[in-house]
Amino acid sequence: MTGHQQTLAGETIGILAGWGRFPIAVAEAVKRRGGRVAILSIRDHADSQLESIADAHGSVGVAELGRVIAFFKMHKAIRITMAGKVHKTRLFEKGAWLRHLPDWTGLRTFWPHFVSRSRDNRDDSLLGAIASTFSAGGIAVCPATDFAPELLAEEGVLVGDWPNKAQRLDATFGWRLAKELGRLDIGQTVVVKNRAPLAIEAIEGTDECIRRAGRLCASGEFTVVKVAKPQQDLRFDMPTVGVGTLESIRAAGGSLLVIEAGRTIFVDRDRVTNFARRSGITIASFFDNQGELSIQSLCASVA
Repeated sequence: MTGHQQTLAGETIGILAGWGRFPIAVAEAVKRRGGRVAILSIRDHADSQLESIADAHGSVGVAELGRVIAFFKMHKAIRITMAGKVHKTRLFEKGAWLRHLPDWTGLRTFWPHFVSRSRDNRDDSLLGAIASTFSAGGIAVCPATDFAPELLAEEGVLVGDWPNKAQRLDATFGWRLAKELGRLDIGQTVVVKNRAPLAIEAIEGTDECIRRAGRLCASGEFTVVKVAKPQQDLRFDMPTVGVGTLESIRAAGGSLLVIEAGRTIFVDRDRVTNFARRSGITIASFFDNQGELSIQSLCASVA
């Protein structure tokens, strides 16, 4: 049975929901497949619309891991997914941790990262520690695409004109940079023009990275490349593209968005493609070839 045909037959799927439309899209996909959704919204992040979609709903601080496990077990959600972004910049705001104080389980999980400093605070490290804690509590963390496989981007030019020669060169150059950025677990996005990096993503996130490129390159017409990390754990932190991404590109003056086929979440596909078409932005999606974007496949596509 393929992912698109899979039914959930009354199973309750848990969603730990962060910022953006992604958690909503996953919840809607679960419901279409006959499942129920128990949603825990991360405080100061998740969309209020989730409350009306959920069969069971609650809110939680980002470090209250014991409460997360208890909530999902109470609602018999033994399979959960993490969907939506957690803005690390918000967690560094003054007083933020007072709204996200850890419970005992969270304290034990995060002690090596934030107190003893025996482990680092990269996204992969923190998310891996959270997933291990959930697993020990009887909760399996699954990729969101297990429940919503239709959200994955397919290969090809999804909207707009085929990239011209300069764009193909920038896309290939940017792909290599983005993969190295991901290998180091720094970010997933780079912005390129004339094979020069204008901006790279770090803690600020994709949208601010794109805006910074726009401020640095007033002439616009640049290429945004967003890819999965080479070591991507598909259970969390997969690159996600939505209307907000396209709004940032249009406002900054970009002309091409290149994403990784099969490893990028495409939220609100119809809205995204319609917005891109109206804005004159091309979206091209390609598979990775051992850390490289195949220039041959791009050239063959326009031959």
